[in-house]
Amino acid sequence: MSRLALILTALSLPLAPVPASASLELARSKICLGCHAIDKSQIGPSFKAVAQRYAGQPDAVVKLAGKIQNGGKGVWGAVPMPANPKLTADEARRLAEWVLTVK
Repeated sequence: MSRLALILTALSLPLAPVPASASLELARSKICLGCHAIDKSQIGPSFKAVAQRYAGQPDAVVKLAGKIQNGGKGVWGAVPMPANPKLTADEARRLAEWVLTVK
């Protein structure tokens, strides 16, 4: 099976619900809350604003997980988001899934 087919298959599998508290704890432990807050902008956008911007996008988890792990710039203003190379792909995915649930 090709790599693309494997990725598409994995993306189509149902995801188990992620407990909000577990992901909030992960966000705390990975110092995400140094720049982000649940419902207000700090250095970076609020998790609520991120969830609103990416709502309904089928590839939102993949996009956000990539930004969480590799960093990004220019989407939310002049301050770049630094890369988090110590985060595993699974941790980045869990954080992205959780952020998308913030209301």
